Amino acid sequence: MPILVARFVQALRSRVHGWRAALAVGLFVFGSSWLAMWLAEPGSNAITEPQNYWWYFLVTGSTVGYGDFFPETGAGHVVGGYVIVGGIATLTILFTELASHIQSVRGKRMKGVVALDLADHIVILGYHPGRTERIVQELLLEERVRELVLCAWDDVPQHPMPEQDGVLFVRGDLRDADVLKRACVDRAATVVIDARDDNEALALAVAVDHLRPEVHMVAALHDMNRAAHLRYVSPTVQCVQWHVPNLLTEEALDPGITEVYADLMSSRGEGNTYSVRLPEALGGQQFGACQQRFGRDFGATVIAVRQDGSMKVSPPWDAPLRAGAVLYYLAGERIDESRLAARTR
Repeated sequence: MPILVARFVQALRSRVHGWRAALAVGLFVFGSSWLAMWLAEPGSNAITEPQNYWWYFLVTGSTVGYGDFFPETGAGHVVGGYVIVGGIATLTILFTELASHIQSVRGKRMKGVVALDLADHIVILGYHPGRTERIVQELLLEERVRELVLCAWDDVPQHPMPEQDGVLFVRGDLRDADVLKRACVDRAATVVIDARDDNEALALAVAVDHLRPEVHMVAALHDMNRAAHLRYVSPTVQCVQWHVPNLLTEEALDPGITEVYADLMSSRGEGNTYSVRLPEALGGQQFGACQQRFGRDFGATVIAVRQDGSMKVSPPWDAPLRAGAVLYYLAGERIDESRLAARTR
């Protein structure tokens, strides 16, 4: 009988694959062994009863063997050995196919051809060795970012960051809606476009806006004059200079922050950055008291302090300030030292 099972398995594997082969072997061994056991065992042995034999077959074929039912005759023992061999063959086929399936799925994931199932995540369109790794690491420093999808063109054959937890991979023509859907762009919270050139960035913006018009879209541009073209596609798209990749991560995590930077860097903005030395009369105060005075009297916000040869951005509220310390502040106009001293009298 074991020889019969071996030949049957060999013939079956050439025609049937996957779990169906294991099921076919199991059913064949179950049916033939039940008939053989019924012929070999006396009627007094309850092992051949339907409610008992399936249990005996299961525990014997899996080599567990509880011993609550067992054959009593020599022929029955032979049938029991046949059940063990058949069970091992079935489990071998099943586990082999399972391991093969898992390896196949992993291989497809590494090649970026598997459709993902995500929502409210970050998608990065475009891959640049070294640069993209830094962007991903900065994004994943935020606890609220648990998963993101890296999408690359076909010239990236497999996942470039397989060891990085939380980074999934999709590969293909990034202008293709089917590829973007595999990355779940239609359900993403943020899409970062880090294209190879500005024309490509425009094409990707069109594809993303077609799938998800309301998404928070951030695009890196080599020529910031092209930002107007992207805003024809989506008025809310945020464009940053390609050579400053940290702005991509900041805008992806905190929507609108690039507008703040742009306003600060523009002379047309409602607020600019200035500096002033702390008058003698204000020396010895805590930073919090000085911050309140600037806000109340001048509508200004102190953002940094330089004293004792070092710079401190957003110092602690109780940090003491010495006379002559340089205060850097945001305000609608410059505050000279005389005005600041006059307010203290």
